Amino acid sequence: MMDALLDFWAVIQDRVFEAVVQPVAFALGFGNVLEVAYAGTGMFMVGVLEVLIMLALIAPLQRWRPVERVTDRQAIRVDVIYTLVHKLGLFNLLMYFTFGNWLEQGIAYLRGHGMPTFHLDQVWPGVTDQAVVSFLIYLVVFDFVNYLIHRGQHQFEWWWKLHALHHSQRQMSMWTDNRNHLLDSILVALILSAVAVLIGVGPGQFVALTAFGRLSENFQHANLRLSFGPLLERLWVSPRFHRRHHSIGDGHESFEHGRVVLGGCNFGVLLPVWDLVFRTADFQMRFDPTGVRDQVEQGRNYGHGFWSQQKQGVLRLLGRA
Repeated sequence: MMDALLDFWAVIQDRVFEAVVQPVAFALGFGNVLEVAYAGTGMFMVGVLEVLIMLALIAPLQRWRPVERVTDRQAIRVDVIYTLVHKLGLFNLLMYFTFGNWLEQGIAYLRGHGMPTFHLDQVWPGVTDQAVVSFLIYLVVFDFVNYLIHRGQHQFEWWWKLHALHHSQRQMSMWTDNRNHLLDSILVALILSAVAVLIGVGPGQFVALTAFGRLSENFQHANLRLSFGPLLERLWVSPRFHRRHHSIGDGHESFEHGRVVLGGCNFGVLLPVWDLVFRTADFQMRFDPTGVRDQVEQGRNYGHGFWSQQKQGVLRLLGRA
């Protein structure tokens, strides 16, 4: 089943590339980067499909049962820009011609000097539908890596100065997931790409895992008053569980020896099991206001537009804001 879907998608991608992208690339004199253009075609198609699913399924849910009334539509429009930059391939294009390309060259060098090829999914041989099992194995592994990354974003002060932009949104919505500083996104993308190579994830699998995870995260960030109940809430991250992570103060801080330190709760990206194992889960049935404490109590400026938010992140990293 999974193989059939991937094959069908490949056929559609081939036709779009041959009919639209390839002629345009030759006309503009970019015939030397057709391989990049082909991969970009696939990512663009996936991104368009993701946005359509968001508009068709998640948006109606937000209107049906919102946590709060929308009072700042401009803040949400900025998040839409972040979403389109990431989902429609602009961020991937940036990665390919910079850090991502350097990572690929480094891995190719190591391969040429004897680094072995490893495929984690092959430790489960003899399964009828290997594609489904492979997808599930890699999903769990990537989710654990994402949990560790997320803990790092909240534990290391320099990383938090970048990641705090994501938490500065006072009007959470399905568009908020991609509201990240570009330096933060680049670092996360490099880590996940390196892990993908080390455990043997194929390009098609990586795209499928990424798309599935991103849609789930769009749903988690939705302005939606929804919990999955006592049992399912512990199996998959819900909008309520993740909103607790975005709550002012409690979601980002903890108290140790009478002082506030970086920390928080509910770092799980897809599976709450990691929060249960590492005792960072908070299942309180609450839908608190979102934001960062210094933003709300001290009026710290996190920027109002895309570029001003990027600038403020760099200034915070340099200790100048």
